[in-house]
Amino acid sequence: MDKDNVFLWIKAAVAGLCGAFTAAFGWLGWLVVAWVVCMAIDWISGSAAAAAKGEWSSAVARAGIWHKGGMILVVLVAAVVDNVLALAVPHLPGLNISYTSLVLPVILVWYIFTELGSIAENAADMGAPVPAGLVRLLAAGKRAAEHPAGSGEDDSDSGTPEV
Repeated sequence: MDKDNVFLWIKAAVAGLCGAFTAAFGWLGWLVVAWVVCMAIDWISGSAAAAAKGEWSSAVARAGIWHKGGMILVVLVAAVVDNVLALAVPHLPGLNISYTSLVLPVILVWYIFTELGSIAENAADMGAPVPAGLVRLLAAGKRAAEHPAGSGEDDSDSGTPEV
């Protein structure tokens, strides 16, 4: 088998695995994958930033792992809430609506924006210039997940600049 065929088989296998993953878990599965990747990058970049400043500590790194573990628990709780609502909502009298998922995607998007903001901070701590527009965009995304449009919640006193 020549080199071109090997790459063709690898691409076909990756496409097949991605297709199977999407068929099994849909867009929500990819949102979970994005969150897990962001958590890993945040932990690694945070460790790198601390090491670059000569401040790396195993105790702080361990605390970061516990923090990520707590986030995993919150995501699991959100998944259970969505499943309970999906089971209960169709049986509520007088309502003719179907429910699949709302809580889990909102929590995941909020965590993803939080992780991306932390990654940008870590990059700045390593000496990389971070555009202010990116910081504002990430803050706006996090706020949008916290206070969806029409929720009636006002975050005007959050101190975070508007985009």
